[in-house]
Amino acid sequence: MRGRPADSGKASMRELARLLAASRDERFIHDFLRQLLTPDEYAEIGSRWRIVRLLRAGMTQREIAARLGVSLCKITRGSRELKKTDGPLARIPPEKRPPHVRRP
Repeated sequence: MRGRPADSGKASMRELARLLAASRDERFIHDFLRQLLTPDEYAEIGSRWRIVRLLRAGMTQREIAARLGVSLCKITRGSRELKKTDGPLARIPPEKRPPHVRRP
């Protein structure tokens, strides 16, 4: 019977995280992700990161939905994750946060 492995890929994701964390080469990481992911997966990750950046810059969910053409459900997930004050998104240093986004 086909199914997910017992760890549901957690061990592989930890290994991937270690590999990416060890690399300080932005070009390598970009090329690595391009090769590892399908074009749709690559675009999806980029879209999710853009949503998070716009939320952090103060745009409303409806503004983001209109600008990016994505569902409110997808944006709500990012918003919910940003509310976790002890989560990884909250630990991104302020200097790495995106600059304020201009409103259309």
